[in-house]
Formats: sequence, structure tokens, C-alpha cells
Amino acid sequence: MESISMMGSPKNLNETFLPNVANGIKDASKITIGIIGSGDFAKSLTIRLIRCGYHIVVGSRNPKLAAEFFPHVVDVTHHEDAVAKTNIIFVAIHREHYASLWDLKHLLAGKILIDVSNNTRVDQYPDSNAEYLASLFPDSLIVKGFNVVSAWSLQLGPKDASRQVYICSNNVQARHQVIELARQLSFIPIDLGALSSSREIENLPLRLFTLWKGPVVIAISLATFFFVYSFIRDVIHPYVKNQQSDFYKIPIEIVNKTLPIVAITLLSLVYLPGLIAAAYQLYYGTKYRRFPPWLDNWLQCRKQLGLLSFFFATVHVAYSLCLPMRRSERYLFLNMAYQQVHANVENSWNEEEVWRIEMYISFGIMSLGLLSLLAVTSIPSVNSALNWREFSFIQSTLGYVALLISTFHVLIYGWKRAFEEEYYRFYTPPNFVLALVLPSIVILGKIILLLPCVSRKLRRIRRGWEKSHVIEEASGSAPHLSPERITVM
Repeated sequence: MESISMMGSPKNLNETFLPNVANGIKDASKITIGIIGSGDFAKSLTIRLIRCGYHIVVGSRNPKLAAEFFPHVVDVTHHEDAVAKTNIIFVAIHREHYASLWDLKHLLAGKILIDVSNNTRVDQYPDSNAEYLASLFPDSLIVKGFNVVSAWSLQLGPKDASRQVYICSNNVQARHQVIELARQLSFIPIDLGALSSSREIENLPLRLFTLWKGPVVIAISLATFFFVYSFIRDVIHPYVKNQQSDFYKIPIEIVNKTLPIVAITLLSLVYLPGLIAAAYQLYYGTKYRRFPPWLDNWLQCRKQLGLLSFFFATVHVAYSLCLPMRRSERYLFLNMAYQQVHANVENSWNEEEVWRIEMYISFGIMSLGLLSLLAVTSIPSVNSALNWREFSFIQSTLGYVALLISTFHVLIYGWKRAFEEEYYRFYTPPNFVLALVLPSIVILGKIILLLPCVSRKLRRIRRGWEKSHVIEEASGSAPHLSPERITVM
């Protein structure tokens, strides 16, 4: 159980303010919320609170000047008046200005102070800002929260800014009150327990691209590997074997061979963890067993992998459109025309090659269009306009269709060349053969999961059926709950 440390005596708690948390905030218009500070964050927070029906009192050092930047329904006054009129107060000032509230210590006793401050670097001070505020005002109820929310997201409408808010406090009742307030503001509150977690909360906004590091490293590693692989096959091999200098291919042609392989590999990595998770649930016969950490982290990074796949595919299209513009390509066309004339060939039309290129380009355009749809629907504002079935259909069903069409795109590019010896330079397979490995595994795995015997069992497991229950009922033993059986959301 969680140890509860009350900051200040319970008798200081204003009983008229803290209603039964289980009942929630019934009427926001009857609650007055104070904000100490008149900066950009305070202005955005005020607008958000007003939209949700709260009455706002803003405390400022210069209320006459600050009143010009707030709606007329907001009461902009001095710090002392603002503190006296409300029992829940957002402290929207920097740490170095906390001491300026020292003279109001007697008015702040028993009231909830929500510290929303951030630092400029990780672990900037020995203690967190919230802990420092608690040391200055031990009779107040200090809650850390809303610091990871930007002023821009606060200005968005309730449906457009459903974001996570991390909240912690040593006072359980005050923490639950702020959690309920966050829900009323259309945020998703995450309860991190005691105030000691405030240091971690304050460090969160300072971490750059937390969920992007793994996908970016994977993308860069794949791009480097396939670039070197193509360079060895398409540049080094001709030079070693025939003393042919093809180094001019490095800036465009080698890069353009690398981009589509990375794109389709990343797209495969988006859907591969879902198949592994399904196999994991089928193997254990339950959905209540926690996934391994590596699989859980992989599942959380699928959006980033998908967007990186879309990026590489888009750049591949741009490079492909520029191929005919190269001077080297023009020289090759002229040489081919000269050789055709010299050989007295009037018509070099190749029906098979024409159809191959037509289908190759068509499948490429369709796959890029579907990838664009996947990327657009991952935007929060677009995502919020879709219900769960619509979002699942686009991201899952159409996503697999995009992977399938992309695979056809690569297959048609390879055509018969996968079976020709001359394309296995240095005894290595062509690039497009490597590009087909992972997508083929994912598509095959999906086909297996779609089989009636497999899909039926998986559907039952995800609806709550467990293999252990069947075994226990057959043996007549009582069910035993394992501590590992935690619902995977």
C-alpha cells in the first residue's frame, strides 16, 4: 500500500472546497480557481479553464497592465486578493519568484497549490521545484502537474488536445482533486503518487524525442547498411571486375536504391510486433499476461516507425522523379539511340518491359497514397475525429494493404532478375531480394492469423477467455491468480 504523508494538519483543509472525489466536479461554474502569474502559460490556462466553465482569478504584480491581456470575465487582481478568493491555485511563476509569496503564507495554509513550473536543464537544482515550494509553504497542499502541457496545447479545444498530464502529491485527497480537474479539462491524468516523483515530471519536458530515439537509430542503421551494401554491389564490383568507374552513381542512384528498402522494412516493423503479440497471447492462452519489455517498447514506437517509413518513401519518390534530369541519364539515352541506329534496329519496343514498368509505377503510386493516409490519420486532430473502428480500419486493414501493394511494387521491380546469375554480384543477392524478406514474413504471419481456426481462438482470448480456466475447470481445482496477470491495454 502507498504510504500517505499529509502536508499540514487536516484541520487546515477547507471542507467546503474539497467535495467527494468519487462524485467528481458537478458544477464547474460554482468553483473559482486562482492563478498566480500573468505570463503566456497563465493566459492559455485561463482560456482553457473559462471554456470549461470555471471562474478565474488571476494574481499579478501589476494587475492593471495584465488585465489587458485577459478576457473581461477574468478577475485580475493582486496576489493577496487572488489567494483569498480561491482554494485551488495554479502557481505559474518561476522558482526564483516563489519567495515573493512568503508574505501570503498565512493565506495559503490549507489550500492546494499546483506547481506547473519547468527548468531549463535536467536536474537543475538539488530538489525539484515542487519540493522547494513545499518547503516554503509546509501548511499548503502542494501538487505537481500540468508542466508537460504547452501553452499552445492549452489553447486548443477540448477535442483537439487530449494529452497526458502527470500529477503527484503527498496529499492523496488533493492529488485526486487535481486529477479530477485535469479530466474536466479533457486531459488524461497519470497519477505518479508522492511528491518525490516531481523531479521526474519536471525532467520529462527536457527530454528530446523520447519515443523517437529507437526508431531513428533503427532507420539510420538500416539506411547505412543498405547504402554500403548497394555501394559495394553497384560501384565496387564493376570497378574490380571491369575497371568501370560508376562512382557518379553515389549521390542519387545509390541513395535512391537505399530509400525504398528502408521504407518497406520500416513499414514491416510497424506490423511485425502486432503479430508477435498475437502469437504471445496464443501461446499463453490469455491476454492478462504482460508482454516482455522489449515487445512493449516496440509496440509503443509503431507510430514513429510508420512516419519514418512515409518519410523515406516520399524522398524516394522525389529522387525517382529527378532521375531523368541527370546528365548521365541523357548520355545513356543518346548512346542507346546511337547503338540502335548502328545496328539498324527500327523499333526496340518491348511489350513485357512496358507492362512491367507501368505496373511498377502504378503500385508505387498506390502504396504512397495509402502511406499518406496512414500518416495523416496519425495526426492527433485527425485522429480525434475518428472513432476506434474507423481508426483501426485505416491503421490496421489499410496498413496491411499498403504493405502488400508495396511488396508487389518491389516484386515487379525485380521481375525475373532474381533468378539471373549476373545480378548476384560478389555472391550476394540483389537489393530487392533483401527488401522482400521482412514484408514476406509479416504478410505470411498475417495470413496465418486470418485462418479461421487461429482467428477464432485469438478473438476469444482478446474477449477474456483464458486457457488456464479450461485446465482448472477440467481438474476441478480453484483458480489461482498470478501476480503477472496484468491486463495489457
